[in-house]
Amino acid sequence: MSRPAERATTLDGAGLTRTYGTRFGVVAALCGVDVEVREGETLGLVGPSGSGKSTLLSLLLGVERPQHGEVLFNGALLTGPGQIRRARQAVQYIPQDPASSLDPRRSVERQLREPLRRFRIPGDHSRLVLDALAQVELGADHLGRRAHELSGGQAQRVAIARALVTRPRILLADEAVSGLDLPLRHQVLELLKEQHVREGLGLLFVSHDLTAVRFLCDRALVLDRGRVVEEGPVDRLLGTPRHPTTQELVDAVPRLPAWDPHPARPALRRRLPAGAACS
Repeated sequence: MSRPAERATTLDGAGLTRTYGTRFGVVAALCGVDVEVREGETLGLVGPSGSGKSTLLSLLLGVERPQHGEVLFNGALLTGPGQIRRARQAVQYIPQDPASSLDPRRSVERQLREPLRRFRIPGDHSRLVLDALAQVELGADHLGRRAHELSGGQAQRVAIARALVTRPRILLADEAVSGLDLPLRHQVLELLKEQHVREGLGLLFVSHDLTAVRFLCDRALVLDRGRVVEEGPVDRLLGTPRHPTTQELVDAVPRLPAWDPHPARPALRRRLPAGAACS
């Protein structure tokens, strides 16, 4: 069950702008983007390649800092070490490439114990590790395995277990199913949906797969060249898109059922120009 709305964990970006200097001049990855991720809600983030999705995740995670704008956790700027530690415990990340995010020298057990140690989580760490593996339908026989001994689907489940072991309230998932075959993709999406429903987790789900976004998310933001060009309920966005970028993303998928195990996804024909400086 989710917590009462007035106590729900929130992660907000307000007016986020991030630019990069190149030999061709200043290029804007994000221009004044507002985003709110709340515990108990699911938000999809979609857009063409180069639209700013990965940059937005980096800012929300504190990996990069915006030139303008603010990132807030529960309404407060992330300033002191203690507040940053609490935020990183409550907001966990699921990477796009789980195999490369796992330390090849460490066992699954050690990699799940590490966030418990880093965030000083109380309790029986052995039990918490087993509980996290059980949540992703992996057993104790996986504890001693290393990354090269895991299939792609198992590596993704371990990455999700590592995110869940600290008992977060919000997950940020970056193309979390893009590298999986279709049956495994469906299983991981079902797993994420189950965690949202059962634990009341908030989820920011970054994906180019609109069928996955429709299956998993209630709301969505559409980014194009660093700006939010459309947002709203997923069914409305995908059913009656109003912006040309949203329309093109929808047109690239001939069918958008609630879940299609064999979606057709032709490449976008239009090549979007690189972003320019914010004005």
